[in-house]
Amino acid sequence: MWKYILAAVVVAAVLGYTAFIVSCPCDRTPGGWLLGTEVSEPVADWAFANEAPLCQVEVRSWHPHSVNLNCMSAQGALYLSCAQCDGKYWSTIALGNPDGRMRIGGKVYPVRLQRVTDPKVLDNAWQARAAKTGRAAGPRSADWWSFRVTSRE
Repeated sequence: MWKYILAAVVVAAVLGYTAFIVSCPCDRTPGGWLLGTEVSEPVADWAFANEAPLCQVEVRSWHPHSVNLNCMSAQGALYLSCAQCDGKYWSTIALGNPDGRMRIGGKVYPVRLQRVTDPKVLDNAWQARAAKTGRAAGPRSADWWSFRVTSRE
């Protein structure tokens, strides 16, 4: 009898986890693999990302981990941003393994993430964020990070 109950619990847990991995990231809840139409051609101009309210990024350590993030394009370049980014799970992985995947509007792109440290480039990304979100730019916070996103072949 206990074997059947245990088996039912295990099956329910596996099905629940699978549904979670497939359907998220959801709001602030991370997910796993990003599903969508794979785009293998390199992207030269990411301006279309400004039409998407959020982008999803998938990074990998020993398993896929995906989150919703602000993404913005400035002069065709694509940036991801996060506040208080130091020590966040996804950003820590991206620093060690920059190869990831991005989903924008149902399409999934293989990408490389590179943290931006140049203040001029950070300011440019900050201004692009303000333009996209409609928020006043104000001064850029020191704990605000940005990653430059480029296509990976």
